[in-house]
Amino acid sequence: MPQGLLHHIELYVSDLEQTVEFWGWFLEELGYTSFQEWESGHSWKLGDTYIVFVQAEDRFLDPPYHRCRVGLNHLAFHASSRQHVDEITNKLKEREVNILYLDKHPFAGGNDYYAVYFEDPDRIKVELVAPE
Repeated sequence: MPQGLLHHIELYVSDLEQTVEFWGWFLEELGYTSFQEWESGHSWKLGDTYIVFVQAEDRFLDPPYHRCRVGLNHLAFHASSRQHVDEITNKLKEREVNILYLDKHPFAGGNDYYAVYFEDPDRIKVELVAPE
């Protein structure tokens, strides 16, 4: 295994059921498969890397997550093509997911940066980026 390669990410969430519904379809669109599932968590795996979502305890739900506070700002994933970004964008719209920066979409990151930005149920920003 190459040194420094990301092993896994674990995120605490406010509503595991909502999170599994949201992230399950998206990650599976990217080639991830369901990896582990237990009463308070679920993970998906791609290659040797996996993403884990765990239900936060009630006592830790206030204040809610905000990406501008100290901590995680966003997660960015590779798309296979610009067409892939467009397909996912259409699926996000069908699911009524909050797409960010619509006035600049799909070039919100710049003229040579083709991506869609959106929020998960906890308002964690997610980005899907086409290859250059």
